[in-house]
Amino acid sequence: MDADPAATPATPPPRVRVTSSRRDAPLRGDVRPLTREIDEQSNLGEVYMSGLMSAQLRLAGMVLAFGAVGLGGLPLLFLLVPATRTLEIGRIPLPWLVLGVVVYPVALVVARYYVRQSERIEAEFSAAVGRR
Repeated sequence: MDADPAATPATPPPRVRVTSSRRDAPLRGDVRPLTREIDEQSNLGEVYMSGLMSAQLRLAGMVLAFGAVGLGGLPLLFLLVPATRTLEIGRIPLPWLVLGVVVYPVALVVARYYVRQSERIEAEFSAAVGRR
């Protein structure tokens, strides 16, 4: 009951790969929006939310580390360099000047950086969610 060897082709037909570069090409099947995945707390939604939360945590940790090193380093500087304890600028001791005047503008710049970066992270997340 063997098939006739002359009836079967010697080589299979070549494979063809079909692609479309059109962005408005219809999507296949039922595509669920990512917002629905996030709302339903599915695995995909969890991945997106954990990515957002880790980016926010990384930013907060970086700002916190900068503040801890900056403010925590001042007492260490005053301890290790005795000349800074007695140095006066316009009859105001340097430690008082640094702690009373310089710290606040630096804190405002760091806070502005944090807000801008946080907004950028959230905008990128919204764009990624809305893109799908």
